[in-house]
Amino acid sequence: MCGIAGIISRNPLLASSTRVQHMINAIRHRGPDGEGIAALTHNGETSAILGHQRLAILDLSQLGAQPMHYLDNRYCIVHNGEVYNYKELRHTLQQAGYHFQSETDTEVILAAYDCYKEECLQHFEGMFAFAIWDKEKQVLFAARDRFGEKPFFYLEDAEQFIFASEMKALWAAGIDKEPDETMLYNFLTLGYIQHPGDGARTFWKNIRQLPARHYLIYDLKEKRLTVHPYWDIDTDAIDRSITPEKAVERFSELFLESVSNRLRSDVPVGTSLSGGLDSSSVLATVCKLTGQPVHTFSAIFPGFERDESAHIKTAADHLKVKSHTVQPSATDLISDFEKVCYHQETPFQSSGTLAQYKVFQLAKEQGITVLLDGQGADETLAGYHKYYASYWQELGRSNRSLQKKEIATTKQLGINVSWGWKNQLAGAFPSLAASYLSGIRSKQQRELKDLEPAFTASFGASHYASPHIDSLSGQLYYNSFLNGLAELLQYADRNSMANGCEVRLPFLYHPLVEFIFSLPSSFKIRNGYTKWILRQSMNQQLPESIVWRKDKTGFETPQKSWMELPDVQDYVQEAKRTLVNKGILQSAVLHKKIQPQEIHAADNFDWRYLAAGTLLR
Repeated sequence: MCGIAGIISRNPLLASSTRVQHMINAIRHRGPDGEGIAALTHNGETSAILGHQRLAILDLSQLGAQPMHYLDNRYCIVHNGEVYNYKELRHTLQQAGYHFQSETDTEVILAAYDCYKEECLQHFEGMFAFAIWDKEKQVLFAARDRFGEKPFFYLEDAEQFIFASEMKALWAAGIDKEPDETMLYNFLTLGYIQHPGDGARTFWKNIRQLPARHYLIYDLKEKRLTVHPYWDIDTDAIDRSITPEKAVERFSELFLESVSNRLRSDVPVGTSLSGGLDSSSVLATVCKLTGQPVHTFSAIFPGFERDESAHIKTAADHLKVKSHTVQPSATDLISDFEKVCYHQETPFQSSGTLAQYKVFQLAKEQGITVLLDGQGADETLAGYHKYYASYWQELGRSNRSLQKKEIATTKQLGINVSWGWKNQLAGAFPSLAASYLSGIRSKQQRELKDLEPAFTASFGASHYASPHIDSLSGQLYYNSFLNGLAELLQYADRNSMANGCEVRLPFLYHPLVEFIFSLPSSFKIRNGYTKWILRQSMNQQLPESIVWRKDKTGFETPQKSWMELPDVQDYVQEAKRTLVNKGILQSAVLHKKIQPQEIHAADNFDWRYLAAGTLLR
């Protein structure tokens, strides 16, 4: 896990080592173990400069330093992340005649690119964002992993192509820092920071991101940029012949394989533990594979009704781990909020992001550099309660008797799910439902009267159209790849790297995800339970109170009570004043009473003003 940066240009004023030095200085937190810059020339002129900040995880020697050269300096790479199957791929490449000087996955990426060119991406399993400069062809090849665990931001203009792991590196190189007003509008009115219709769009004008599961080629001679997808999920390829027993067996094999791959490290490894099924499943599998006491890290909130301390203790005691906890507070909100905003670079929806930051901070203080986490399970395995409606709508078109049974069973379990005539109508007419929801969102945006009319004048209809989704699988795809998971992955990357840690996510093993999407919906929601196949897989490894837990608690903090405190309200007021001064909010908002809300409330406007106002100072 590292920080990467680079400039491709024949203009010596733009392609300068000093400029790249400023860039990597801005992201030094991503790689405190070393730095490097390579100025790459062609016919006596500089054409590319690559920079790198290193967090040493594999092969801690200088042989793992970057930028790394290969094949008589034809190729030069900067790489952030991990290719977990590098040992197997290295063996394959050795049989094809390739030789290696280090024990790193970075060198394997270089050899694989030389061997397979763009098709090398089909061979990689992991989380990565890298850029390879081909001196001979004067071409940059860059790629991002299938889920977008690792970031890659860039700007292209007539004179340069410039990229980095974080946008602050681009700003350090002199790129303008100006918000995209549509993205700001969507956040203030709806709380969204992603744009599902444009995966390359960011919160900041002119700065793009390479979408997950895509690669790009920048040809310096032609000054031409092209972006291409390299992987996707076929949501229609459902295996309806597989039995529940075989499905659980295969799921368990793939999950074990994924966790095993993500334990490869030359530095200490621990896990996050929230007390829920996902993180507990990761922890149980780590314990099974290592046979050693594992260090776990958790955020707790004693006295808060949604506190997970009891569940965390249950899992920790059952698996006999070394549990470490931190208690984020309103004081932390005030003292660390600007720091978290600085690292996140975009506004975030709740104080759960701050709590996660404190967990990674605790891990680093305890000497743990790599943490495994449970993110991705809810989006791929239907873990949120909103997925009941998607499944029941699907059953309404295909199996009405099973639909009635599932609805009744869910109610018997005491799980409260909103299900009325509108849900049933949406199931019968999904395109009509999408249009209706888009209209609702547009109305919500127009009804926020705090915004300055001059700011909203350019916005007409909703800037956040709802998708046409007609199945549970379609809903899971949307949240896994277009809107939802990407936001959580951004939080995890920035929070971990801000503390010099690496986070690894076993549920985002692409063979596992491909298998999950090949299963019928009834393997994800069954007998009233979400994530049914995961629960079955973990039934013998974790306490029943965790495996068959019915309530769903996100990473929640006592945000409402924090927002009621005078010091926090003063902080919110300061952020609102910033938005007023920038012509975004009307001045009358400064005289309105602050309305503290629960962490996931739809009308959590004061939190959004706090996040956006702090970021735009």
